[in-house]
Amino acid sequence: MKYPLIVLDLDGTLLNSDKQITERNYNAIIACSKQGIKFIFATARPPRAVRTFLQDELLSMGSFIYYNGAYISCNYTGIHHHEPIESLLTSEVLDYCLNCNPELDLSIEVMDEWMSLREYDYTTLMKVKGNPIVKSLAELKSYKATKILFSGNIDTNSFIEKFEAKLNILVTDKGKLVQISSIKASKENAVAILCKRLNISLDNVMVFGDDFNDVGLFRICGWPVAMANAIEELKELSKDISETNDNDGVAKILEKIL
Repeated sequence: MKYPLIVLDLDGTLLNSDKQITERNYNAIIACSKQGIKFIFATARPPRAVRTFLQDELLSMGSFIYYNGAYISCNYTGIHHHEPIESLLTSEVLDYCLNCNPELDLSIEVMDEWMSLREYDYTTLMKVKGNPIVKSLAELKSYKATKILFSGNIDTNSFIEKFEAKLNILVTDKGKLVQISSIKASKENAVAILCKRLNISLDNVMVFGDDFNDVGLFRICGWPVAMANAIEELKELSKDISETNDNDGVAKILEKIL
């Protein structure tokens, strides 16, 4: 089997613009799984969001990388691995951000619990249902954060310059959202951990993606496939370019390997 493991990003890749998995994409994944191919679903999103998007059969059969690699939950190996930001560093980031802009829209995730300083409607920006639990600043600073997120008026370049040696920092959603995780957390590190346990060479892994948080995976996996709607950086690294996420781009590649 040339590709015993396939890694699928969700937003902009497997999910269409309506945040749904089409019947064609679903059927292609199930058909590949029946042939013994394993799947890793790798996303920036938390577990609760993934549960709303994926059908029960996909949830029960796959391995999952959440928060851009900060949390792994694998049905194949039983691995459950959390790579948080230490509380002192969480506190430092929160203080810096709020000193720059006290009104910054800032929240943290801790193992599938979402918290923020104030009530705010995140539905449009984050494309999620529901809003975070409001906590005091002292409470937020005490946590080992799985992920820190902020949007609003702040000098992103200065933030990156100050913290890039300590943290993984991703600017997504056309520059509107900053996502921060442990320096040890990334999709590529998480996939490497799982491949080692599964005894699968990274050279034999196919990966699909569309955005900056997939760049590392495209560099380490043997057959990277960029969506037609992907950023140019991924297209340059890819071995193949499929159609868009709104035109069953994942299925059209998977059907070729069946």
